[in-house]
Amino acid sequence: YQPIVEASSRKIMGFEALMRWSRLSLGSVSPAQFIPMAEGNGLINLLGAWALKVACVQLKRFEEVAGRPLYVSVNVSPRQFRNSQFLARVDEAISLSGLKGNQLLLEITEGVLMSDPEHAEELLTAISARNVRIAIDDFGTGYSSLAYLKRFPIAALKIDRAFIKDLPESIKDAAICKVVLNLAENLNLATVAEGVENEQQLQFLNLQGC
Repeated sequence: YQPIVEASSRKIMGFEALMRWSRLSLGSVSPAQFIPMAEGNGLINLLGAWALKVACVQLKRFEEVAGRPLYVSVNVSPRQFRNSQFLARVDEAISLSGLKGNQLLLEITEGVLMSDPEHAEELLTAISARNVRIAIDDFGTGYSSLAYLKRFPIAALKIDRAFIKDLPESIKDAAICKVVLNLAENLNLATVAEGVENEQQLQFLNLQGC
């Protein structure tokens, strides 16, 4: 569980659930290896449903310790998103954990939206009706079209770590981040920067309103 920290107060607001696999014979297996395999053979639907439930239940435990509301962010794969049972799995996770809808943030990529816009619009509308929020993961690394920000009920943008790792020295990365953050502010969208690892990056993003 990777903490999601408010830049201005440095207070933990929630967590992103990340799947990892440790095996004695192999050591730590990168998700870059096993997630595409699971996506290809269909096991991602079982893995994803399990991860969603576990993450929501774990958040309740975190809240008990923290003594305040938090939220959890969970990645949704393309195959999960296309699965006819996905909405039912979301309902089960919320019901089992007792979370409020707005405490769950589902992360999808730009490609998932653009591959089948009609299905995406129908499903995202149903998800939003449950007050569950939607974030665009790895924003800016996929499709260049911004039309979906107008069409779909998006709540947050996640700035890919590729644009963060060389801040604030990289003039181009700084410019890209400023544009994304300004766009998000004007569209009333939340923003999350991935891979912030030092004080300089944090200060730059805080000043830009991330």
